[in-house]
Amino acid sequence: MKAQTMKALTFKRYGKSPEIGIADVPLPTLKADELLVQVHAASVNPIDNMITTGMFKPVLHFQLPATLGSDLAGVVTKVGSNVTRFKPGDAIFANIFDLGTGAIAEFAVVPEHLAALKPANLDFVQAASIPMVGLTSWQALRERATLRAGQKVFIPAGSGGIGTFAIQLAKHLGAKVGTTTSTGNVELVLSLGADEVVDYKRQAFEKVLRGYDAVLGTVRGDAIEKSLGIVKPGGAIVSLVGPLDAAFARARQLNFVLRFVFGLMSRKIMRLAKKRDISYSFLFTRPDGTQLGEIGKLLEADRIRPVIDQVFPFEQAQDALAYLAQGHAKGKVVIQLC
Repeated sequence: MKAQTMKALTFKRYGKSPEIGIADVPLPTLKADELLVQVHAASVNPIDNMITTGMFKPVLHFQLPATLGSDLAGVVTKVGSNVTRFKPGDAIFANIFDLGTGAIAEFAVVPEHLAALKPANLDFVQAASIPMVGLTSWQALRERATLRAGQKVFIPAGSGGIGTFAIQLAKHLGAKVGTTTSTGNVELVLSLGADEVVDYKRQAFEKVLRGYDAVLGTVRGDAIEKSLGIVKPGGAIVSLVGPLDAAFARARQLNFVLRFVFGLMSRKIMRLAKKRDISYSFLFTRPDGTQLGEIGKLLEADRIRPVIDQVFPFEQAQDALAYLAQGHAKGKVVIQLC
């Protein structure tokens, strides 16, 4: 009997020519605790472009060729024998990051504990835009920075995928929010709830902002070091862009060499942060269906709204990645499959 196949966005190798394209791949097989989901929409995230370069090869393990993407929304078509919370026909959304499988495909397998029911007031495109940015913001602001009402948090690049969600979550938690954006996006970030907005084309944020309790590091380069100057003693910097640290290597049970290398990479920022009594940590988002369910409630209550820049059809999935790589998206970039 011929194996069933489906179409998926795959890459064949790491490096400068990863050969990204839509290919026929085997239909995934279902384990007892998994759902088979017909993917209606999938969103792309900056890490999708980083994975193909090989930057995360020591940390994330794929069997090549591999399917790209980790955010999806779709309909359950089949459930494993141990699944109790979902049934065929349920509309769900999920993040399957770090599982070695991908979301930009006609079908995806989702472990039951990583799925949540799609918020009823969102369509599939809107729901697919949420999981990675929602979970990242939740884990950074609530868990790591333990952000509380009345505190101040700096979320740079406020008009980007993470920024548009994190600003709204921080406001929901009762915090005051500072952000950076370009002139054309000032109105957008203000509409999301930002209190202090620095137009980075006109001013340097480190010269304007003061007295912050937490920083969400979303911008590469020297922005993390510069942000030390705006944080109060006892504050926290949670970085999504590095440098990676030894705690991250330990949490992922990486070998001694990688622990040592990541320790070296973060040595300077750790030293500078310690001098000012500020904690620094690198955050790698983990999929979590329970947290996604909580985020879903905020979306259903209109406490947070999805911000979508552009929707690409599945045949143009590669263009979606290229567009995201330009770094100008206002909110999320989503691929619609059906």
